[in-house]
Amino acid sequence: MFPTVAEVLELDVLRRGSPQVVAGSGGLQRPVRWVHISELADIAGMLHGGELVLTTGVMLPDDKESLARYIDGLADVGAAGLVVELGRRYADVLPRPLVRAAERRGLPLVALRTEVRFVAVTEAVHAHVVDAQLTELRASEAVHQTFNELSVEGAEPDEVVREVARMAGAPVVLENLSHQVLAFDPAGHDPEALLDGWERRSRGVHPSGRTGHDPRTGWLVTAVGARGRDWGRLVIVGEPAPVAGPEPGERPHRHSVLLERGAATLALNRLLERDRESLERQTHRTLLSGILTHALTVSDVALRARALGVPLEGRRLVGVMLRLRGGPASAALEAQARLRDFTETAAQAVRERGLTALTGTLDDGGVGVLVSLGPSDHEHTALEEFAAALTRLTEPAPDGGPAFVMAAGSSVGSLRDARRTLLEAAQVADAAMHGGRNEGGRAQPSEKRVPAGGGRAYYRLPDVRLRGLLHLLRDDARLQTYVERELGPLLTYDAEHGTDLVRILTVYLDAGRNKSAAADAAHLSRPSFYDRLHRVERVLGIDLDQVESCLSLHVALLALDAVRR
Repeated sequence: MFPTVAEVLELDVLRRGSPQVVAGSGGLQRPVRWVHISELADIAGMLHGGELVLTTGVMLPDDKESLARYIDGLADVGAAGLVVELGRRYADVLPRPLVRAAERRGLPLVALRTEVRFVAVTEAVHAHVVDAQLTELRASEAVHQTFNELSVEGAEPDEVVREVARMAGAPVVLENLSHQVLAFDPAGHDPEALLDGWERRSRGVHPSGRTGHDPRTGWLVTAVGARGRDWGRLVIVGEPAPVAGPEPGERPHRHSVLLERGAATLALNRLLERDRESLERQTHRTLLSGILTHALTVSDVALRARALGVPLEGRRLVGVMLRLRGGPASAALEAQARLRDFTETAAQAVRERGLTALTGTLDDGGVGVLVSLGPSDHEHTALEEFAAALTRLTEPAPDGGPAFVMAAGSSVGSLRDARRTLLEAAQVADAAMHGGRNEGGRAQPSEKRVPAGGGRAYYRLPDVRLRGLLHLLRDDARLQTYVERELGPLLTYDAEHGTDLVRILTVYLDAGRNKSAAADAAHLSRPSFYDRLHRVERVLGIDLDQVESCLSLHVALLALDAVRR
């Protein structure tokens, strides 16, 4: 990287001049981008910032106002420092107005007591600068090559984060918009110390741009997203202040390119489909994806599906989502293989029951099925028999229960509405699997759909409620933005002041806005509880007597719980 003023003064060519720092010693760590020799008093207009100016002072003015303006001009343009050789204009000491002005502006001012060859200084410093630039160029080339390879290979987030941490030599964390950790690499540091209180610490870091360095925490942060939609942040933790600019923070941090390439790779790989399926499954998945994303027109889907032997026109369509249970696999490849095998098993169950359906993976953990029913087919019977066949063909989960969760959307009579039933099935499946709670318990399928023996056949929309809906939306940037908009100021206030106002608000709303009951539930005296409620109102700028405000806050609190879980 660029040498600092202090490092330049240690060069042999300058040490022979017996340099003495007479002002602005606090700026000695400024980087020197170039060396400029000039005797002009109006040299500032010819500089770009980061230059170390060498002069004998023969053309400098005599009056203190002009000397102050000279220093101000150098400081304003971002000069790294000023070196004045004594002997030609100034015999033994520099003018006090010059020294005072440099000290006031924090500009390093150095007096050379012995004559040196200025051209030798420029040669030495410029050689150092060029070597640093060449080193930086090589490092940048290595970064681009590494992340190009990771992009082509479709690397998992953990792999990308690990590579950023290795090249930066510092811990790296990938978080979502709610400051929840998605992946991290401690780079040899204590993982518990790295992640302790992460949300609270992360909320206090607000870079000014898309990529920014926070000198207070030493964090370098960049946004992660694609197509205009950010979904997280990538953070290098504990890095020193920028070392490549005339003033801290004015020029990019030395790891900015590394961090931004890592973020770009994460964003790109999230857009890529990496399943290796059979040709038939790929075709089915393409049609299902085309329905969900509108990438294919209704006529295109109908034509291609009919060619596959799956007629969709003039029939009742039911979307089904299958989610694997039992927790994630230990490795990405193992998880893909497990999902691929499960997709083929689902297709086998479809064939075994004589159903007509499109079957293919829809995301990293789910298989979508669009069942096409004829006039004589009974919907509930078809779905129940499909669930039974699939249960028989799959091994139980580690806890002894079914290996999958099955959810069905409402049946529709037109291919134009197929997207709605598929999305509804996906929502119900996610909610039933993770977040759908009813009166303190997990969502239960309707009794008429529970097969003999108490096993669950499949879920439908009435079986899940608001908590389930919010859980399935927990990774949606829009929901996280909603939570931040509604509760961000209160979460930040708690983090900065060590208070528990979020808990107080939760207790109050859970008590049905009954202040007396809420105070008892919070184990606080009523005056103390009322005082904290008033503080909540001040921080959020709302009136808790307004039903709509409380409803919005209650939904945001449920969403926050879903995001954190």
